[in-house]
Amino acid sequence: MSSDMRQTPAPLTDDELRSLDAHWRAANYLSVGQIYLMDNPLLTEPLRPEHVKPRLLGHWGTSPGLNMIHTHLDRLIKNRDLNTLCVWGPGHGGPAVLANSWLEGSYSETYPDVTRDAAGMARLFRQFSFPGGVPSHVAPETPGSIHEGGELGYALSHAYGAALDNPDLLVVCVIGDGEAETGPLAAAWHSTAFLDPVGDGAVLPILHLNGYKIANPSVLARLPEDDLDALLRGYGHDPLHVTGDEPAAVHRALAAALDTAVDRIDTVRRAAREGGVTDRPRWPMIVLRTPKGWTGPAEVDGVPVEGTWRSHQVPLAAVRDDPAHLRQLEAWLRSYRPEELFDEHGVPRADVLACIPAGRRRLGATPYANGGLLLRELPLPPLGKYAVEVDRPGATLHEPTRVVGALLRDVMAATADRRDFRLVGPDETASNRLDAVYAASGKAWQARLLPVDEHLERHGRVMEILSEHTCQGWLEGYLLTGRHGLFSCYEAFVHIVDSMVNQHIKWLRTTRRLTWRAPIASLNYLLTSHVWRQDHNGFSHQDPGFVDHVLNKSPEAVRVYFPPDANTLLAVTDHVLRSRDYVNVIVAGKQPCFDWLSLEDATVHCARGASVWEWAGTENGSREPDVVLACAGDVPTLEVLAAAQLLRRHLPDLSVRVVNVVDIARLMPSGEHPHGMSDFEYDGLFTADKPVIFAYHGYPWLIHRLAYRRTGHRHMHVRGYKEIGTTTTPFDMVVANDLDRYRLVMDVIDRVPGLAVRASVVRQRMEDVRLRHHSWIREHGTDLPEVVDWSWEPTGPSPR
Repeated sequence: MSSDMRQTPAPLTDDELRSLDAHWRAANYLSVGQIYLMDNPLLTEPLRPEHVKPRLLGHWGTSPGLNMIHTHLDRLIKNRDLNTLCVWGPGHGGPAVLANSWLEGSYSETYPDVTRDAAGMARLFRQFSFPGGVPSHVAPETPGSIHEGGELGYALSHAYGAALDNPDLLVVCVIGDGEAETGPLAAAWHSTAFLDPVGDGAVLPILHLNGYKIANPSVLARLPEDDLDALLRGYGHDPLHVTGDEPAAVHRALAAALDTAVDRIDTVRRAAREGGVTDRPRWPMIVLRTPKGWTGPAEVDGVPVEGTWRSHQVPLAAVRDDPAHLRQLEAWLRSYRPEELFDEHGVPRADVLACIPAGRRRLGATPYANGGLLLRELPLPPLGKYAVEVDRPGATLHEPTRVVGALLRDVMAATADRRDFRLVGPDETASNRLDAVYAASGKAWQARLLPVDEHLERHGRVMEILSEHTCQGWLEGYLLTGRHGLFSCYEAFVHIVDSMVNQHIKWLRTTRRLTWRAPIASLNYLLTSHVWRQDHNGFSHQDPGFVDHVLNKSPEAVRVYFPPDANTLLAVTDHVLRSRDYVNVIVAGKQPCFDWLSLEDATVHCARGASVWEWAGTENGSREPDVVLACAGDVPTLEVLAAAQLLRRHLPDLSVRVVNVVDIARLMPSGEHPHGMSDFEYDGLFTADKPVIFAYHGYPWLIHRLAYRRTGHRHMHVRGYKEIGTTTTPFDMVVANDLDRYRLVMDVIDRVPGLAVRASVVRQRMEDVRLRHHSWIREHGTDLPEVVDWSWEPTGPSPR
């Protein structure tokens, strides 16, 4: 529709303008009060130094603009009865969002001691950035929030994730100057190519440019309007520009822009839902330019503040010590005319509250910001349908992720009508052997289609974009608004979201302590194409360290799993998809892998987290083992079992115990992690004084860090990835990092007392094979025949 054919919104009446301005001034007053005051909230007496907090913290610069936006969203929601969620990108402007939540009453409903009167206002002010109080950022404690504002970059991808499969939801996303310069935000603009106007909600970005970041001008604010307009149009938007510093004019212009934007969204939706239009729409957005620190001190100590970077945090920093600053603060607060905004009891007057919507339409009360309230159990089918048959260990091979792909396909099919499950990943669904899901859903895509394209669908629920940041943000927004999902990624490149997952873990840890927040579905990673099977791509694709990063975080919120075969991967996947309030990391291979356990045994093994594989060792039960071979990960498990077989063949009198670890946190003491083992359990599994040769998937020092307090830690020797990689054969990767079966046998000989002399010939044979391997691969380009053709030779009874 051309712009001249669009309906022009009715202008604000004088009464509407007066009421909106009163609400905005009240929010500004409350924002300043939170930063500065600990007493005298209504200024019923002259301001004195003791009324001011000893430590002044918070961010004023963005707050008046956020208050303006919140005020006008209230009007829009009320007038049109909209189902709305707002994501506050400049979340460091926490005073503004808290102020508006208090004005609308949702804050007092959530925290009854912070009443909507003078006493509650005093608590609201005092608690802000105060010991034992609330954070200065928009945070989990903030009603209506799904987005922690401490780290910038993620607001827009969160907003799109929230809109997916919520066809009646309007998600407003406020983006600030600093956030607009980040890589994650820049990639998230491409989300317009994935948003389905039929099955998804709408995202309305508001790019709020006040010109500055902490200490510098912002890039987009300095662009000429035509250049900025062209950039945003290239991303798929139809921008509406609102610029000004005179409040009445900005009120009128912003009201008109929001009405126009929602009208255009309605037009897009009707065209797609009723008219069958499949062309990619051009979605509206708003560019709002207002001064940084608007309505605050114009100058402080003769230096410009309003409209500059100096207003970013606390414009008047010496209020308790400098009488001039104290007088300026009082004048600033009184400029909002609080006596017109609140009655003598501190209750907001009717004009201030006139624009606020009712009930769950309020931004601080929307259930979409407390997604656990909307969460439904995922319809997971019985695992027996997907299990591989295991008559005896190591007799067959399967690609574990391909097996679990069939499970995900059926989960996708079972949620086709309710649309509350999504699979996200950076262009790797097929590469990671999960392409069975395409039988139930294609890949979301709204851009141009070509005849050569495959599996692209307007209404698809598989999400692929080559931006791990955007995948992470989409999934977080989706989960936080009450749905389920899984993130599949190459192991080496999931590190790109290290900082994002850190923020999500902090969010989960905090919400666990908030009784009013309902549990949400866990954030689940499936990391594959891992370090030991990236021999073809080489060193750049070899990094198993994401689990180290995750295990540094809050123990109650993180879980890490290393399923060694297809059935254990099925059991772990079923478990994590049922879980709540965790970040679960699964590391599993996509290449053909031996099947070690039946589904029944895999389920028991996963429930234990770590257990002895009796069928793999040579214990006779009459005495403790001479050595423990432990493993975590599919390739380490293969190498440990091959080493156990070599030991059985060459040193038949040696008593060997094989322990496989699926849940790596089991190694931690029970007092440090909910899944940790007691010392009694740990010593029973690994012994207190016998050598433990541990073959681990990742960096070996992680195992030492997890187990360093154990009695037998000094007897533990860990092999893992030593940051040695290249493009080479699969087995050469393990040899290069000393994780191979022959090295493990040598470790056993070196560490079992008395064995070094008695088994010196065996040790020499193992070394000879390693030398022969080195020559063989350089001549033939393939691994040794005894490695390529290796198979497990069963001894004794198989598992149940």
